[in-house]
Amino acid sequence: MPKEQQVMGPLKGPHSSTSAPTTMINMPAEISTPDHVIWSTFNVLFLNFCCLGFIAYAHSVKSRDRKMVGDVTGAKAYASTAKCLNICALVFSIIMIIVFIALYASKFSSGAF
Repeated sequence: MPKEQQVMGPLKGPHSSTSAPTTMINMPAEISTPDHVIWSTFNVLFLNFCCLGFIAYAHSVKSRDRKMVGDVTGAKAYASTAKCLNICALVFSIIMIIVFIALYASKFSSGAF
């Protein structure tokens, strides 16, 4: 039968007469504050300049804990600190890598092995 000729019958309710109990959880929209745990983990594993990545990870976990408790203000404060520490760790580590590459290149360009 072609699709245009198909006819649907009226929709019927559920077969059982008992209704299933439901549970509703209301989560405020403000709790979706980013906690930067993934970024902090990356900085701990790869770019841990002067332990800034580890400190950022600790603040990220504290932010996540505050968010789970419902303390939005505390979660935002810890998340902001974690973000600043992650940015510092990333910038300092990139600068350190550039300096090492420059020193390594200058060592081989001078002919001294």
